[in-house]
Amino acid sequence: MTTTPPEARAQIVNMVRDFVRREVEPVAAQHDRDDTVPHDLIDRMKELGLFGITVPEEYGGMGLDYTTFASIFEELSKGFMTLSGAIGTHHILTYVLTHYGTEEQKQRFLPDLASGRKRGGLALTEPSGGTDMANLQTTATKDGEEYSINGTKMFITNGRYGDMFCLLARTDPDMEPRHRGISCFVVEKGGPGFTVGRDLDKMGYRGLDTCELIFDNYPVPVDNLIGGKEGAGFGMVMSGLETGRINIAARAVGVAQAAFEAAIKYSQQRETFGKPIAEHQAIQLKLADMATKIHAARLLVFDAAAKKDTGQRVDLESGMAKLFASEMC
Repeated sequence: MTTTPPEARAQIVNMVRDFVRREVEPVAAQHDRDDTVPHDLIDRMKELGLFGITVPEEYGGMGLDYTTFASIFEELSKGFMTLSGAIGTHHILTYVLTHYGTEEQKQRFLPDLASGRKRGGLALTEPSGGTDMANLQTTATKDGEEYSINGTKMFITNGRYGDMFCLLARTDPDMEPRHRGISCFVVEKGGPGFTVGRDLDKMGYRGLDTCELIFDNYPVPVDNLIGGKEGAGFGMVMSGLETGRINIAARAVGVAQAAFEAAIKYSQQRETFGKPIAEHQAIQLKLADMATKIHAARLLVFDAAAKKDTGQRVDLESGMAKLFASEMC
């Protein structure tokens, strides 16, 4: 169980809020319009320790709880949700390594990930499907001291600028039920057989690399099999995705909160019939509905995060938070 003292949480969240106000808000709209990756802001996030929010201190991270984690993602998203995306799946990789990796794997990978020297991602979704993980087609065939990876992953955040990925692949095609034949690897970028394919355009969520990754007999050392055990990858990533749903829900709360604050400001400035529209009951009712839905969404996020902090399974709670917050936003 991890609990961040309230004073420390407030100090860290205020630090992120100040960073967003001073450095992110002045340039976010331009990055969004031009669909340019904000490398300088991402570098600042490394300096602030935001690549290792929940990584234990012994491996170079901040060792914070998921309630603080959610608050940080909300603040980042109020300024520019892309910044949350840059560290979202990165933290799924650090989660899986922290909770399921061998001690050797933790010492080898976590310090670089926590500092931001290496950026991580999650190589899960495939052209034929996303959430249907049990039917993924990418394979990992063992050959001596290596696995040969073959397959294609789609919509991979940090695909172009990331350095390593938590990759799910099928190691036993005949295992039933099928999810028991899936294993989880740390796949480091570089070398023949690993190709970053096309950049995938998006209607929103601009300024963040989202790519296809192609593996053609790409060799991965046996030592990169997370936990050193085949067939356990499905459970590892399902647990990690709980934290992903928490951070996505928190992002939606942040975007909605920013929109609400902009609406309040506009309603106090715009005048009709000789007074600010904020004084018209119809506008007040709209603002009241917005405030209520945002508060409800935030409570769902914090409920899931608090239970995750106690070590509970939160697939239901995190899913509800993601559903409600994203639809509310």
